[in-house]
Amino acid sequence: MTATEMLQIIGESGQTVGDHETDLTPDELVAMYEAMVRTRGLDERMINLQRQGRIGFYVPSTGEEAAQVGSGTVLLKDDWLYPSYRMPGTLLMRGVPLRDMIANCYGNEADNCFGRQMPVHYSFAKQNIVSISSPIGTHIIQATGTAMAQKLRGTKEITAAFFGDGGTSSNDFHSGLNFAGVWKVPCLFICSNNQWAISVPIEKQTASETLAQKAVAYGMPGVRVDGNDVLAVYKAVKEAAELARSGGGPSLLELMTYRRGPHSSSDDPTRYRGNQADEWLTRDPILRFRKYLERQDLWTDKKEKEATERIKNECNALVKEIEKLPNPTTESLFTDVYANVPPHLREQYKHLVETEGEGHEPDPDAAFPL
Repeated sequence: MTATEMLQIIGESGQTVGDHETDLTPDELVAMYEAMVRTRGLDERMINLQRQGRIGFYVPSTGEEAAQVGSGTVLLKDDWLYPSYRMPGTLLMRGVPLRDMIANCYGNEADNCFGRQMPVHYSFAKQNIVSISSPIGTHIIQATGTAMAQKLRGTKEITAAFFGDGGTSSNDFHSGLNFAGVWKVPCLFICSNNQWAISVPIEKQTASETLAQKAVAYGMPGVRVDGNDVLAVYKAVKEAAELARSGGGPSLLELMTYRRGPHSSSDDPTRYRGNQADEWLTRDPILRFRKYLERQDLWTDKKEKEATERIKNECNALVKEIEKLPNPTTESLFTDVYANVPPHLREQYKHLVETEGEGHEPDPDAAFPL
């Protein structure tokens, strides 16, 4: 398959395309679908919370669930991930608790970053998920470095760097892929081409026919995938992962999808793209996979209703619990930075407590900076 052709397994009506077969069990297929529904349920709840003023910011991923879940299903627990900020489904497949993601959006004492990171900029060391960074593309070279370390150590672990089409316009994209190609490091470069880098359309970012074909210049395979087809994503990522684990080096995967909502809760996409999103409603990845499962007698309307209700109740219960928790303590500014707090910080903390007290009350009138 060339870098200009597109891999597809499930058509928009839920039928299989070609003679592709999956090695996934019925239970695994259902688990993938439920993760996609759970991802969208989280999105809807968090956007509502932001609009109600209960959290300050959110980055939705509606329409991109197949790209997230299909990728996350493949990667093993010891692999390292350098995520972008639009992929909660991948994190769920890695075993990240939904509670931890919701807590990050509140930035209170339940947040493992203690409010230091922006909302939706997750960091989960237990799952080998490196902190998300707002500057576009900077993590690509970091992921390449991690993969180089894995190669030097001779392990079977691999690294995956996730980014959007806008990330391919960054200097770090060239630097990271060029180094990875030269040294054949075990790194997957997974690009969710959702057509827009905030307000910049893909045709104004590159003159290439596809983003996948950029891989040719770096000496690695480039694969273009229907990113709204969860089984095609799974197949492409699995084959690239197997290549990397066997010493075959990196791959670039372009997952063709669409950002149905705004870039973030601070964005109004109708100002720059009109009604284009309506064209993608029939290509909805969840609806497509549901039709496929129904054809396989693995899903019903009853199961759909039960799953939707269960996820809704789960999100509501977690929000209710997390909203009751206090803000991070002032002490966490000092004790959560160093393994052993140095003397000068202990002195500063003592002085702060003497002058300001133990507590910290946020300014209720302060606007979120985005």
